[in-house]
Amino acid sequence: MTKGNTTKITDELYAYMLAQNPPLTAVQHGLIEKTWEKFPDAAGMQSAEEQGPLLAFLVGLTGARLVVEVGTFTGFSALSMAQALPADGKIIACDVSEEWTAYGREAWAEAGVADRIDLRIAPALDTLRSLPAEPHVDMAYIDADKTSQIDYWEELVPRMRPGGLIVTDNTLFHGEVVDESAPGTPAAVRAFNQHVRQDERMESVLLAISDGLTLSRKR
Repeated sequence: MTKGNTTKITDELYAYMLAQNPPLTAVQHGLIEKTWEKFPDAAGMQSAEEQGPLLAFLVGLTGARLVVEVGTFTGFSALSMAQALPADGKIIACDVSEEWTAYGREAWAEAGVADRIDLRIAPALDTLRSLPAEPHVDMAYIDADKTSQIDYWEELVPRMRPGGLIVTDNTLFHGEVVDESAPGTPAAVRAFNQHVRQDERMESVLLAISDGLTLSRKR
C-alpha cells in the first residue's frame, strides 16, 4: 500500500486551510466560542470549524430543500446548513437535550434562520420513524451516539431520494477504528463502516476530514 499524502496538519497549516475556506459568520464564531465556554468537557462533540463551510457547500451542491440532522448539540452544524438552504428549505434537527440546543436556538434566531430549523427533542429513532416512509429527504447529517448509527442509517436510507446524500461524522473515531480489539464505541464505528461499505443501495467514500467523514449517495 502506498500512502499518497504525507502532509501533516500543523496548527499553522490548519489556520491556512481555514483562511482559504468561506469565512464563518459572526454568529457561527460566537456559537463556537460559547460552546467551549459553557461546555468545555463536551465541546469536542461540536462539528469541526472546517465542516461548517463543507456542509453548507454540500447543501448547495445537492440542491437540498429538506435536510435531516441526527445529533444537533449546540447547533453549529444546523446553523451552517440552514444558512445555505433556500428560504423555504427545512432542517429537521434531532436531539435529546434542551440545555445544549437552547444555545442553538439563540444563534439560529440571531442569524435569521430559526424558521428553517424544526428542532425535535426526542430520541432520534422515534423522530426518524415518524417521518414519511417514501423517499423524500435530500440530505442527512449523522453526528450522534455512535452505537446507534446503523439504526439511524437504516431509517434514513429508504427515505433518501435518488441522488440524496448522507454525511456521517467521526467515522475514523480518533484513529481507534484500526484497533480490532477495541470494544465499545470504536467497535460500533467499525461495524457501521462495514455496514455502509456493504450497502448496495448507496455509494460511499470515507474521507480523512477532521475525525473522518463518510459521504454516501443514494443510487
